[in-house]
Parts: sequence; structure tokens; C-alpha cells
Amino acid sequence: MLRNIFAGLCAFGLFAGPNAALSQGSDAGDLAKQLSNPISSLISVPYQFNYDRGLGTAGNGTRTTVNLQPVAPFSISENWNVISRTIIPFIDQKDVIPGTRQSGVGDVVQSFFFSPKAPTAGGMIWGVGPVFLLPTGGTGLSADQFAAGATGVVLKQNGPWTYGALANHLWSVGDTTGGTKISTTFFQPFLVYNTKNLWTIALNTETTYDWVNDQATVPVNLTATKLVKIAGRPVSVGGGVKYWADSPNNGPEGWGARLIVTFLFPK
Repeated sequence: MLRNIFAGLCAFGLFAGPNAALSQGSDAGDLAKQLSNPISSLISVPYQFNYDRGLGTAGNGTRTTVNLQPVAPFSISENWNVISRTIIPFIDQKDVIPGTRQSGVGDVVQSFFFSPKAPTAGGMIWGVGPVFLLPTGGTGLSADQFAAGATGVVLKQNGPWTYGALANHLWSVGDTTGGTKISTTFFQPFLVYNTKNLWTIALNTETTYDWVNDQATVPVNLTATKLVKIAGRPVSVGGGVKYWADSPNNGPEGWGARLIVTFLFPK
């Protein structure tokens, strides 16, 4: 099912909107570098396909997740942008709850970063703002609880290198009866290298710490993507592997896989 969703979403990203191509005056290397910056002034629509295993109390569960992650910057003044980052997960999981299968949309995470348009004198790029968890998921795929908190990112780009970290913290809001009490910290340090032939090598962790249950989830991701043109449109395609360095007793284990397709809309 999710493979069909993933194919459909990619087709939508390929043909929706104007047929924007890299103009002759555009620097493709600079475009790849912008893509390495999570709060750049670049509209992008990433589709991220993840496969994980070893879930559930018996360790036999598998999960396939397609994350739709549109990023849209908005100018609010001469010197400031607001960058909207949305994560919409489409989930298909089997035997996470033994003998059952769940499939559908998970909870949406919506972040807004207020960020200066120009780096600091020392070359630092940063942004801060609110983050929200929207309980949009179906049965077995949702916390059934609205949550809100703060998010921030700081990074530096030096030649072909980009390095920094993104973090947020979410607290449940309102009555938690029937839902999940939430107090979670997400921390994502990242190191990215852009080659001259438009390959991007990225290493990061996506650590989540659940303060309510005193549990950590730590996947380590290594990916390689390449900037190409498809139907005249700049697209970044690639994939990689992940390793679950730590997870709760019913969480994923061992190795997983990730595929990435990102459609870019340069100005």
C-alpha cells in the first residue's frame, strides 16, 4: 500500500506546479548547499521512505513509513524569514501489536522557525520558534493528544561542509485522559558534505528522549543523495542505511533503510 502512496506522491511532486528548471545562471552547487540547510530560503518537498524491523514485544514487527516533509520560507521583513517545516507520516506496520496490522496517516509535526536572512558575523545560521504535534493519526498510529513546545536550529556552512543541530521539546496540552502524556525531547546533530559533482553525504542521529517513560530512541542515519534533473525540474534522489543504537523494548532494532526524493523549487 505505502509503495503505491510513495509512487503517487512522487508523481504529484514531479508534475504539480510550474515546470521550474535550474536556469543557466543558477549555481547547482549552491542549490545543493541550500538543501543541506534546514532553514534556507528554498522551497522543497521531500519524500522520505523508511523501513524498520524488530518492533513489538515479540520483536517480529515491521514498519514502513513515508514522510511527506514540505519546507516553505516566508519573508516577514527586510531581515527576517519564517520557515515552515511540516512532517506528515504515512505508516504501514505489521505485528507491532502481535497478529494485527495498522495502516494510515500518523500524527503531524508542524514547526515554524523565525530566522535572520543573513548569517551572523561569525557565519552562524540559526532559527527558533514553536512546534506542534497534531493528533491526526488513526488507531494504533497516534498519541491521541495535542502537544506544543519550542524548537530551534543552529548551523554553519564552511566550504563543502555543513554542520549543526536541530532540537525541539514537546509537552502535552490539555486533558490527557484517553491520550498519551507527552514530554519528549528531539535532538538531531548533523554533518553534511557536498561534493563538486553534486553528491551530498549526510550523517545524523534523530534522538528522541521520552521523559515520561524514561526511554531513549536513537537511530543513526548515513545517506547519499545526488542533485539531478527530472522532466526539467531539479530533484535530489538517493538513500542510505540506519542503525538503531538504542530504542525501547518494543522499538525497532538493528538495521533499517531510507530512500529520499526531494523536489526543489528555486526562485
